[in-house]
Amino acid sequence: MIVQTCINGARRADFHPQLPLDPEAMARDGAACVAAGAAELHIHARGTNGRESLAPEAMDPTVLALRRACPGTLIGVSTGAWIENDEERTLVAIAGWRKLPDYASVNLSEPAAPLVMESLRQRGIGVEAGLASIADAERLVGLDHGGRVLRILIEISEQTLDEAFAVSAGIEAVLERAGIRRAMLLHGSDATVWPFVQRAAERHWSTRVGLEDGGALPDGTTASGNAALTAAAVAIFRAGR
Repeated sequence: MIVQTCINGARRADFHPQLPLDPEAMARDGAACVAAGAAELHIHARGTNGRESLAPEAMDPTVLALRRACPGTLIGVSTGAWIENDEERTLVAIAGWRKLPDYASVNLSEPAAPLVMESLRQRGIGVEAGLASIADAERLVGLDHGGRVLRILIEISEQTLDEAFAVSAGIEAVLERAGIRRAMLLHGSDATVWPFVQRAAERHWSTRVGLEDGGALPDGTTASGNAALTAAAVAIFRAGR
């Protein structure tokens, strides 16, 4: 039961003045988040053009900078299909990483998910299985019964709370019926961030906050940055103990 901080995601620079987009900024921000209580960091590396990239020339210096700034902290990355927008480029990039993250998230909604998962495993990188729908959960069960993933992410994009809770409950039901017992991380996005932090705390599951998922604090005000979002989530978890 931990708080993971997702420091940037696919957000544009104008989303928040403190959005970290280069290795040095990510390292500084990551260290501040760890000081605020983050147990892990999830990052999207950027190329010199500012765009997301899985290429080793973007990934390696980013992971290295975070390792130096946050020793002992687990570092995760995204493998979202939109980043390279080409299955072969994604696989070639993963094969070329020299500074390896501890884990990488894989969206089960993406056609190449099984290949990406296997490529990560071959490199000794843990797999976070990202489930955003009931169909995603069913696909994970069909692939390998979920037994080889490091963790399952239930990540909800629906913005109407009743609908978001319904999707989450449907995913949970599929996993329960299949008897899958893996570490769980539950998170929402934008309007549903804090309801899902609270739900995760109630279930004694891990959660995720950060500028990738939303920039508002529980009271609706804009956070000063990722460290403030992290501290707010940690406070909810501590209150629930």
